[in-house]
Amino acid sequence: MPEDSHLQERARKAEIIIAQPTAFKVCEGCDSIVAARVATCPNCHGYRFNDAPEAVVAQARLLASRAQTSVIADDLL
Repeated sequence: MPEDSHLQERARKAEIIIAQPTAFKVCEGCDSIVAARVATCPNCHGYRFNDAPEAVVAQARLLASRAQTSVIADDLL
């Protein structure tokens, strides 16, 4: 089932993020999780972020629990 493999991949990514939440931040424009080093979100071009580790972990858990619903840059190629 493609849906199951998609959710498994999201769960694997969430595990990486949860293990090192200080390496990431949550975009306040679109709720994407991005690398801490970026200045603007690659998905919505927002520039306001929440870098609190507990916010990053909570968002990673939320995103891992459901299928992707947003359009990302790769979808537009």
